[in-house]
Parts: sequence; structure tokens; C-alpha cells
Amino acid sequence: MHLLHWKPMTWSLGVFAACTFVLCIVYGLLVPKAFHMTQLLEIALPGFQWLSVGAFALGLVESFLYGAYAGLVYTPIHNFFARRFGVRSGG
Repeated sequence: MHLLHWKPMTWSLGVFAACTFVLCIVYGLLVPKAFHMTQLLEIALPGFQWLSVGAFALGLVESFLYGAYAGLVYTPIHNFFARRFGVRSGG
């Protein structure tokens, strides 16, 4: 285990969240309406409404920002505890 760097962690989680959003949209387009996750997406992503090009772009940006925020918050917390418990910096 090693200390994390904030830039790769932030970008990784941002891109992961954006890819997850795209997969949710693709899932919603492929399955019957009864199985859509529309309500969850509309609650979690302010301003998002199923589905237009503008809503897709907004949801993609918001998803990336949520993931990036998670990376920015998680990385220093992880590093704090890694240092506290004696984990050495790697790489």
C-alpha cells in the first residue's frame, strides 16, 4: 500500500463516474421503460431530465464533477491514515 496522488485519483474517479453515467443511459435506452433508472438520475443530478442532448451533456459533466470531488476528498483522507499507520510512500 502506498500514498495516493490527488491528480490521478481525481481524474480516475471523475472518468469512472462519467463512464458509469453513460452506461446508465445506454441501459435505459436498451431495456423497457419499467426498468429505467430515470428517477434516480433525476434526483442525483440536478437539472437532468430524461433524455435530450442537453440533459445528456449536463449529466455527463455533473457525473464527472461528482467523481472528481470524491477523488479530491478521498485522497487526503487516505494519505492521512496511511501516514498515521506507518505506510510508506510508494512509486
